Amino acid sequence: MIVADAKPFNEIEQMLSGCKKVYVVGCGSCVTICHTGGEKQVTELAAKIRLASKLKGKPVEVVEGSVLRQCEWEFIEETKNVVEDCDAVLSIACGIGVQYMAERFPNAKVFPGLNTTFMGAPTEQGVFWERCAGCGNCIISTTGGLCPVSRCAKSLLNGPCGGSQNGNCEVSEETPCVWNQIYDRLDAQQLLSTMENIVPPKDWRTGAENHPRKMVLEHLVMK
Repeated sequence: MIVADAKPFNEIEQMLSGCKKVYVVGCGSCVTICHTGGEKQVTELAAKIRLASKLKGKPVEVVEGSVLRQCEWEFIEETKNVVEDCDAVLSIACGIGVQYMAERFPNAKVFPGLNTTFMGAPTEQGVFWERCAGCGNCIISTTGGLCPVSRCAKSLLNGPCGGSQNGNCEVSEETPCVWNQIYDRLDAQQLLSTMENIVPPKDWRTGAENHPRKMVLEHLVMK
């Protein structure tokens, strides 16, 4: 899932400066799960905008809404009438959702209410850890199903480094050393000899450095 956190409110106020009617729209997918862009957060942010603008003597009308996924045309189409009736759209979806709203409604001022941070998963209530860097060349078949690119502070393909202590990363004692975990998993699976194979330098052109990336499913493309 895509993980995002809320932008500072003063930054949001600056973006909305001069607007009299704002549409705050959330997304029912990833950002709802990480408690930053769901219906509850829409309600809270809308109330905060109303109160702050009222205290400044420049009240803003705020319309609240949410769609199942802002990253798909068919779901954001239902917002068309509201978008056209507002001065600006404050999207509290991931960066993909914000851009899709902007592309679908080119005449609308579309602003992001969140900072998209990483692809991760909840490890406990309210705690999310990065799990994938979207590097485009997955190697976790050789590392016990764990990703050293996203979970190692140095993105080592051949580890561990000499800095890990007691199973934790030298960068932060709160961060488990993924190479220690990889060792334990491969050992339990009797595949420890896998670590003796040297992984060659990664072709980083398959990752975010070579952007924008595109995937085409030929069997689904209409000719």
